[in-house]
Amino acid sequence: MALHPKVIDLSLGRIEGLLAKLGHPERALPPVIHIAGTNGKGSTLAMIRAGLEAEGKRVHAYTSPHLAHFHERIVVAGEIIAEAALAALLEECEAANGGAPITFFEITTAAAFLAFARTPADYTLLEVGLGGRLDATNVVARPRLTVITPVSVDHTQYLGETIEAIAGEKAGIIKRGVPCVIAPQRDAALGVIEGRAGRLGAPILAEGQQWDVAREGDALIYRDERGLLDLPLPNLAGPHQVVNAGTALAALRELGAGAVGCEAAVTRAVWPARMQRLTRGPLVEAAEGCELWLDGGHNPAGGEAVAATLRGMGAKPTHLICGMLNTKDVAGYMTPLAGVAESLTAVAIPGEANTLPAEATAAAAASVGLPATVAPGTVEAVRALAAAHPGARLLICGSLYLAGRVLRENG
Repeated sequence: MALHPKVIDLSLGRIEGLLAKLGHPERALPPVIHIAGTNGKGSTLAMIRAGLEAEGKRVHAYTSPHLAHFHERIVVAGEIIAEAALAALLEECEAANGGAPITFFEITTAAAFLAFARTPADYTLLEVGLGGRLDATNVVARPRLTVITPVSVDHTQYLGETIEAIAGEKAGIIKRGVPCVIAPQRDAALGVIEGRAGRLGAPILAEGQQWDVAREGDALIYRDERGLLDLPLPNLAGPHQVVNAGTALAALRELGAGAVGCEAAVTRAVWPARMQRLTRGPLVEAAEGCELWLDGGHNPAGGEAVAATLRGMGAKPTHLICGMLNTKDVAGYMTPLAGVAESLTAVAIPGEANTLPAEATAAAAASVGLPATVAPGTVEAVRALAAAHPGARLLICGSLYLAGRVLRENG
């Protein structure tokens, strides 16, 4: 397959051409919920999916990136697509494309649309890959609902340097007359999103206006124009998941979900590598009695979310094992963590061309006041920390690519 020379090249022309050759499967999808944002897209999608499935709905889902295996990205009517079925769809897309330039994400998005169009379901959940306006998923002319999770600064080389520019790209998924759920936003981002919604006549369901959510003790309290929900706290760890839960609940209520679906959204969602406790496998054995956690957050907002989660987990010495890409704001990610972790052990991400060398990651940590060393790999780092700090909390963090590697190797 002759892929486009750029891994990322934001444009709709190539995928629109391929979808036309395939008979426009994007026009035959079950009702689409389209989700953009910087942080929380995957968790919010997982909660919406859990809520819909609890009410007996069949749900397709398209997410990225994958963690352990590529075919995890495509869930067809509740089941991860079989590798053989995906391979056949990709061959079909390649044949239809006829050697024209196409990116990897574009052709896999087309394959997902084929799978979804050919299998009956009640809803299709689409997570934007990057940005929104020019993302390959943004070819659905009239989704049932759009959702914009919190917008912060990330991927500036593609989306712009300012929060306003980035919000403009995310808001590109808003469609004329289609309701849009808006998670808590900075004022500058909210102004851009509301401006586009207003121009397109898209009804908005914004946090702080049409709905709000908060933790009260051991309960999650959600309020909107339909009334109040008193629910358990989200099963996904971290205070930031309260916001994601509120966003998911606003979406579910707009879709007509009842009490069963709303409770399932916060109690049954599954989303690996988001403050995930590892409880078995070779890495857990290497940790020798230490708590072992895994998180894929990789930008400043992600660092703040991890720090807030750690502060809420109870007093225990915490040591980080961190690998990051060279395209990220490394110091920005680490700054909030410097106040909650005692040390950082830096590793390179195996097999990733854009990995930041461990020495550079350690230097960035030291620059924000976080004592740092380097290790040749994750297993070695876990063993060394477990030996030096018995019973401590160890968190592997900094990249979804590192998290995926950990999940594959840990079984």
